[in-house]
Amino acid sequence: MSSDITQLKKIVEGAILASSKPISYDRLLTLFDEDAKPIKSELVEAFKSLQADYQGRGIELQEVASGLRFQVSQGVTSWVARLQEERPQRYSRALLETIAIIAYRQPLTRGDIEEVRGVAVSTQIIKTLQEREWVRVVGHRDVPGHPALYATTRQFLDYFNLKSLDQLPPLSELKDLEQLNRELDLDAHTAEALHAMIQNEKQAALGLQDDEKNEAAFEEGFEEGSENKQPKENKNFEDDDYLDEESQVLQ
Repeated sequence: MSSDITQLKKIVEGAILASSKPISYDRLLTLFDEDAKPIKSELVEAFKSLQADYQGRGIELQEVASGLRFQVSQGVTSWVARLQEERPQRYSRALLETIAIIAYRQPLTRGDIEEVRGVAVSTQIIKTLQEREWVRVVGHRDVPGHPALYATTRQFLDYFNLKSLDQLPPLSELKDLEQLNRELDLDAHTAEALHAMIQNEKQAALGLQDDEKNEAAFEEGFEEGSENKQPKENKNFEDDDYLDEESQVLQ
């Protein structure tokens, strides 16, 4: 049925405000009787209209992975943050690099993460990410030992104000820390960790190009059809799945 948009906006606004967590469109639909239930597109229209109403104010309406929510506008967070009696928890560079790698490469194992970072991943880091509900085990790789595969969660997306992983800026398009902050509005530590990962990606790409050039030069030294050519050796991520878990301590 067609609902009165003004009344519908009031209901949506009140429900979002009263909910202790982001509320989905499906949950909003359960608030109505069957004979007065709006269609989902009408709820979307009401939400977008409310978003426009809150433009330029101290609070804003945002759609994240878990649903719809009110939040403090980005322009006033530095003042509102002073209301918090406890200082926000600070995370180590190792932890932030780990969550960045998982976000961009998921699903992957600890060995895969260690391959990118070049050092072992502490058990405490994985535990902290799971306790924060930023990552979860989504399966196991079919290799000896069956290492766990990790991926990010809806809570991770909510924390970084994202609706889906598609909103993560592509690594190939990110150039510097300033662009990272513009794209995701990250704190300095998170931006620095992602920036380091970007540099690793670029170095890996350059290394691959050098390998290809060397291989081409090597092959040119032989006559066509020579049986002395050897295939290039490949290193598999699973080789590092069993590195020492405790060799990296959470800062």
